[in-house]
Amino acid sequence: MVKEIVSICTIGILATSCQSRKEVKSMNEATNDTLTMLVGTYTSGESKGIYTYRLDAKTGNAQLMSETPVSDPSYLTPSADGKFVYAVSEHNDTTAAVTAFALDKEKGKLTKLNEQPTMGADPCYIITNGQYAVTANYSGGSISVFPIKEDGTLDKASGIMRFNGSGPDPVRQKVPHLHCVQFTPDKKYLFACDLGTDKIHKFNVNLQANHRNKQPLLTTGQPLSFQLEPGSGPRHLTFAPNGMHAYVINELSGKVTAFQYTDGQLKVIQNIEADSVRAQGSADIHISPDGKYLYASNRLKEDGIAIFSINGKDGTLTQKGYQHTGIHPRNFIITPNGRFLLVACRDSNVIQIYERDINTGLLTDTRKDIKLSKPVCIKFVE
Repeated sequence: MVKEIVSICTIGILATSCQSRKEVKSMNEATNDTLTMLVGTYTSGESKGIYTYRLDAKTGNAQLMSETPVSDPSYLTPSADGKFVYAVSEHNDTTAAVTAFALDKEKGKLTKLNEQPTMGADPCYIITNGQYAVTANYSGGSISVFPIKEDGTLDKASGIMRFNGSGPDPVRQKVPHLHCVQFTPDKKYLFACDLGTDKIHKFNVNLQANHRNKQPLLTTGQPLSFQLEPGSGPRHLTFAPNGMHAYVINELSGKVTAFQYTDGQLKVIQNIEADSVRAQGSADIHISPDGKYLYASNRLKEDGIAIFSINGKDGTLTQKGYQHTGIHPRNFIITPNGRFLLVACRDSNVIQIYERDINTGLLTDTRKDIKLSKPVCIKFVE
């Protein structure tokens, strides 16, 4: 009789355990498909600043959660743990700044922590490695480095790297124009795209540096920079998920440059056209989570997204299609599950939501547009 009771109890425990595992798995799946979406805007129209949405990554449905007043937050980035958000204010004067916020993911609420001047005009890009935030300052021709304290606030800029030079375009390349900064997948280096001089500047990253020890985050790398085609205008850079290849969208030439990446070194393996009408308005670049497709946005004429397949062996690209979008697709993003691609169309005042065909890479408009004045940056927090 005792044995029977033990057996019954064991079966009950196992059943309860299995049920608990299923519930946990179900909860995790639901959590992974529910995203907090942050949208940066230009505030010259009706927008007030940063908008927070809840996005269902299974259906593509979005619900507005909150709005946070801040001037011209044209680019922003969340911390890896989703507790903080850092946003630039893209101003062409001494009011250019970066602001730190605390994020309540459940409520979608941002609370301002503090603000620091970038000491460089028109900051248009920002990244963080958890210890520092780094901005690319377009008109300032510089990048700024900000230590981050334990409470998420920003210390004043501890380093400002200014650049010299020009490019062959007499209008767009009179001076350096820094448009993007990216840490390499191994975290050991930082690359900075300079549209004005057709260069990607290289820095070594001090992985031990933080706001407490006051060690500098960046030192000049070897080589100092990588030279791209004259007049290309490198704008944004992204790495393949495998960390072996990097890709740059060139704003002026409208080409994507593909690189082999090895321990801080970039070797050009291909230049391929993304903008066939030479509008000189190519903007953003991203790769699908599975690493099979690359997307690049173009503006000013034939606004849309060029679609490429990625050769899994050598990283080269083959164009597969072109998706016309709303006006001025400055920025776009792909959901972590790879199902949707969202495009911030600044001059159409809308975020378009496209469903991705994971087999072909092609896009289909879901018509689930999010209407918003001058959206220009979209980020997810899981």
